Amino acid sequence: MVSVMRGLMMLCNTCHEQVIHDKLVNEKNYVADHEALFDTICPGCTDINRPLIDDMLGSSE
Repeated sequence: MVSVMRGLMMLCNTCHEQVIHDKLVNEKNYVADHEALFDTICPGCTDINRPLIDDMLGSSE
């Protein structure tokens, strides 16, 4: 899991390792650049986090 501005985002092991490798998180495991995070995570992680992602992007469904 990583922290984002609207809560916690669950990630698969592969995506979590990639986020760490790309240095998208700080020492508190917080991701400030959510656009880069969304470009990095796999479709499965995107799907499971869809409500949080939509909220962060300002989607109004």
